[in-house]
Amino acid sequence: MTKASTTKRRPTPAELALLQALWRRGPSTVRELHDSLPEDRQTGYTTVLKLMQIMYDKGLVTRDESRRAHVYSATKSKRETQRQLLNDFIDRVYEGAATTLAVQALNQTDTINDDDAARLRRSLDELENRLV
Repeated sequence: MTKASTTKRRPTPAELALLQALWRRGPSTVRELHDSLPEDRQTGYTTVLKLMQIMYDKGLVTRDESRRAHVYSATKSKRETQRQLLNDFIDRVYEGAATTLAVQALNQTDTINDDDAARLRRSLDELENRLV
């Protein structure tokens, strides 16, 4: 996949909100998606419809046209999409250096508690075991 096609497939913030609704709900109609959006993200029905059409054209969702109301599904899982967005971010902002991102994130947060630190230690141990 070329850089241009990767960029074209990258969801906008509004599209990502709809993908998150699809991951929570599963396959859904535009009406169901519209009704499931949080109050602070409320947009018009026609806006949701247009975004879903754009997302279909970008390959972010599939659509089942066998019913009167089309049913949309996310093309990729939440985890796959997160990985794609994170890799793109690391490439664009950190020139591919994931370690730099991780160290900077850890140094700029006051919200890490003992449980988070233990989870990070386990993840680092697992990574080290895979590299050996």
